[in-house]
Amino acid sequence: MALTAMAQNSPLNFLDAHNPARAEVGVPPLIWNATVAVYAQNYANERSKDCELVHSKGPYGENIAMGSWDLSAKEAVDMWINEKQYYDYNSNACVGGQQCLHYTQVVWRNSVSVGCARAPCKNGWTFVTCNYDPPGNYIGEHPY
Repeated sequence: MALTAMAQNSPLNFLDAHNPARAEVGVPPLIWNATVAVYAQNYANERSKDCELVHSKGPYGENIAMGSWDLSAKEAVDMWINEKQYYDYNSNACVGGQQCLHYTQVVWRNSVSVGCARAPCKNGWTFVTCNYDPPGNYIGEHPY
């Protein structure tokens, strides 16, 4: 069972979850960044104590998620990509009072690498974080 869970949450699983959304808008695929992944794992371990959705405020772009189940790499990234429906390219804004900045970070054209991590929380939930280098979501700039 542990091998199956690990197999669903490998660096390749995180990349495979991100890169189709990037291809859809014509930006190059992300590559795995081991240094950024260590940063992500350290932060996930820290958040595992309380599982709060609090950003690290570090040097990278960052998407975070949590689930009351063993949240997988694909499930977390899919949550972020599902915000696409709320992003309006022409106005470069989220519409309908909805969140879309996780999606725009996933597809940010200048982000070239990613490192992600998961950690089980003490409350039984799972915390997932992906960090992007260089970061995206600059005010006034389109993601692609």
